[in-house]
Amino acid sequence: MRSTRPSFTARRERGARRRTSPVLAAVALASALALTATACDSGDDQAGGSASASASSDGKITIPDDIKDRLKEHGIDVDKWKDGAWKDWSKDDWLREAQDFVNPIIEGLWDPDRMRDAEDPEQGKGVDDSDISGDQGVTDPEPAPVDAKAVSATYHDSVPEAGKVFFDSPEGTMVCSATVVQDPAHPGKSNMVWTAGHCVHAGKKGGWYRNIAFVPSYNNDALSTAELEKASREEVAPYGVWWGDWAQTSDQWIEQGGATGGDGASYDFAVIHVTPEKGGSGKSLEEIVGSALPVNFKAPAAAKIQSMTATGYPAAAPFDGETMYQCQDKPGRLSLNASDPTMYRIGCTMTGGSSGGGWVATGSDGKPALVSNTSIGPVTAGWLAGPRLGDVAKGVYDSVSEKFAGQ
Repeated sequence: MRSTRPSFTARRERGARRRTSPVLAAVALASALALTATACDSGDDQAGGSASASASSDGKITIPDDIKDRLKEHGIDVDKWKDGAWKDWSKDDWLREAQDFVNPIIEGLWDPDRMRDAEDPEQGKGVDDSDISGDQGVTDPEPAPVDAKAVSATYHDSVPEAGKVFFDSPEGTMVCSATVVQDPAHPGKSNMVWTAGHCVHAGKKGGWYRNIAFVPSYNNDALSTAELEKASREEVAPYGVWWGDWAQTSDQWIEQGGATGGDGASYDFAVIHVTPEKGGSGKSLEEIVGSALPVNFKAPAAAKIQSMTATGYPAAAPFDGETMYQCQDKPGRLSLNASDPTMYRIGCTMTGGSSGGGWVATGSDGKPALVSNTSIGPVTAGWLAGPRLGDVAKGVYDSVSEKFAGQ
């Protein structure tokens, strides 16, 4: 989770040697996205182009020449990248702009040990509650802490859409939480995952993270840390590892997002389009996990929502990142900047690692829908806040859906 200045703890997940993750990879490439504030309703501005990597009959990834050329423009040699050049985080080589996102899949990178060592991103150390008091927007009284409850195994039986996102940052291997969401262009066959913007891009002082992969129902049987050290890849990732072949967040996050102070938090959301690590069975992520949540971009005001449930894999103490937890509470309002949309806030003791995890509420039709995601929380871990999803969020979502509509 992300933090907002000296006392909000930003939960961005950096891997503090406490996650156990299984696996990885195959090779493919994620090339880029583009969203501008003015393109939020139509998803135009596809600066990344339409070409994508594809798998050949021998299972190897073929990268189109136009993408290779774009990589070369940034000084990236694909072979050298896969051999370790991705570890170069020098300012000139850390791609930042929306259209510059690249994510070549590196076969074998995400093995169980590496996933177990992933930490929750510490993009910020928190902010003083006093930082909130001067806001001109509407902020309700701080909610009472709600103890996070462990989800009973098997996770897939109760929360099949939830999982973990793994990625690399300059600080090391990191993790976030995420949710499988529906794709309007492919009903019943979605390959779209919702998470926080700070789980794919560093914000105003950095660029795109690398080696992004999603593991649905991570540690589905709720094995202990000791058991996970000896677990097979199938036990840790029973529904496979899915690499991001496209990612998109808001321009606001890219331009304003910060590790502390809550900068950009109202726009801290992202959508990742994924592909199976090794080609798989030809089935979509939604078909494999058996479910995907709709996204409500017109969620009601906090006062009209009786209950929200946040799901995630908290990794910072006292949690270890290996177990799925949930918090349920009636939301209140949090405003960090009078010019930005007011955020939802709930009482919850989940810590870093839970960032990006979905917030679900029952709609007027009586069905659950994703209405937000974990973005920030206090260092003391008593509450979480997430963005309300409006036109900008819908623009990100629609852009990713439309990009793959004909595929």
